[in-house]
Amino acid sequence: GDNAPEFVEDVISEIIAGNGDDLPVSAFPVDGTYPVGTACYEKRNIAQDIPVLDPDVCIQCGKCAMVCPHSVIRIKAFDEKLLKDAPPTFKTMKAKGKEWEDGTVVSIQVSPDDCTGCELCVVVCPAKNKKEVGRKALNMDKIEPHLENERENWDFFLTIPEVDRSLVKAGTVKGSQFLEPLFEFSGACSGCGETPYVKLITQLYGDRMIIANATGCSSIYGGNLPTTPYTTNEHGLGPAWSNSLFEDNAEFGLGFRLTIDKQAEQAQRLLAEMNGSVPEDLKNAILKADQSDEPGIFEQRERVAELKKVLASTEDSGSVKQLRSLADYLVKKSVWIFGGDGWAYDIGYGGLDHVLASGKNVNILVMDTEVYSNTGGQRSKATPLGSVAKFAAAGKETTKKDLGLLAVSGGSAYVARIAMGANDTQTIRAIMEAEAYPGPSVIIAYSHCIAHGYNMKYGLDQQKAAVESGYWPLFRFNPMMVKEGKNPFSLDSKAPKVAFKDYAYNEMRYLMLSKSHPEVAAAYMEQAQEDVNERWRQYVEMEKLYEPVSKES
Repeated sequence: GDNAPEFVEDVISEIIAGNGDDLPVSAFPVDGTYPVGTACYEKRNIAQDIPVLDPDVCIQCGKCAMVCPHSVIRIKAFDEKLLKDAPPTFKTMKAKGKEWEDGTVVSIQVSPDDCTGCELCVVVCPAKNKKEVGRKALNMDKIEPHLENERENWDFFLTIPEVDRSLVKAGTVKGSQFLEPLFEFSGACSGCGETPYVKLITQLYGDRMIIANATGCSSIYGGNLPTTPYTTNEHGLGPAWSNSLFEDNAEFGLGFRLTIDKQAEQAQRLLAEMNGSVPEDLKNAILKADQSDEPGIFEQRERVAELKKVLASTEDSGSVKQLRSLADYLVKKSVWIFGGDGWAYDIGYGGLDHVLASGKNVNILVMDTEVYSNTGGQRSKATPLGSVAKFAAAGKETTKKDLGLLAVSGGSAYVARIAMGANDTQTIRAIMEAEAYPGPSVIIAYSHCIAHGYNMKYGLDQQKAAVESGYWPLFRFNPMMVKEGKNPFSLDSKAPKVAFKDYAYNEMRYLMLSKSHPEVAAAYMEQAQEDVNERWRQYVEMEKLYEPVSKES
């Protein structure tokens, strides 16, 4: 492309073109680290239809951007004065909400070359056009008539400054979607159920995240040679990402935490021992900084930048050099461990259990597709009873392992089960509580997948059905609540209101069996419904069990 860096032109584009074998060894990075933010140069242009916005119908709820698996729908709020250079077809709306100053406009823009045409955004859009039945604020349309204009609009949209993060309520669906995603244009399947969770986490914590990623779909779309979708903000800050092995990802991430803690401790000790060379007030402000929220972290970054300036003009001694190399560790880092159910329920479970019992502050995201998605849909311990998968061709004969309850039973980890399609607000709340929790946290996220055998545009509907059938109860378990005399266990979904089969039989993984072995399938369905009822009863009991005992009794 016109603006691609040299490395992208000389190395990455050669590999994409299939000429990687012709590159000399000297062309490659010496230490194996690749530049980030390179997926944006691929411009795959695979969609035949793209979502087109009708600003007169839009309610600015942010749901379309939240569910977009490839981060191709972006929302920005900005001063209308910036529109003087806008292309003629660029769409904006007057910003809704008290948080915006007068003269603020909102733009919702799609990147036409990066869109995969999955339709999730159109299906999730709640704003119905009252004049035209069946139409919404977003509608799919053939790409051809829009392509050139939308390319121009996207390029202009990228020049608009990002929103001031202190102005938005990040804990809401709407507010969070004004934040810049630092994970974009991955090579995940069209309509993927995993990537919206990853993208959301990078919107909230991307400028200070370190990610350990288990091998699987998330490592393939996350660090697929030669490009990566993880990127940086205007200050050059973004997630650092690495993949070790399939089986040791929890330990790998725990290692990140231990190292960072040690380096922060060393940096604090060196700083405390700096007598005279660092101003006392700067030193104390850094050592006593409250970094429990985003403004606190921003202020600490400013102080550390000041410290680096001071150190640069200080005479080199061993401890000055050492502090210079460790100064960045004085700013709080957010350690994340990403993986699928094959890793978390099966092969990496021993390590996961170990990390949950470690008491260390790591955040674990389990993207549960209920099969080993990356290798073609083999059964895992997350595969539900009666569904067909590789190595379970006649239907899985045992129930799904309840990783959530196993984690809760340890008592010292934050645990949540979420499903964006069923309750997006609970999804954000769980992620924010998990990150704020000072010990280990595990979030189990329902991730629809092409291996489930239906059109992915209905992925969020299926997530909702899974929750409404009682098969996937949403909950949060926060041990911090015990100290406040509150119930740590919060059951966030309502009692089942649809039959399990009404959810299951929308998907080929269940339907196949009813066609090939109808009697077996019927028996499994009956058993599965009993399991759902029993599991739901357990969850209701759990909530009662954790209810704090009043002092009087």
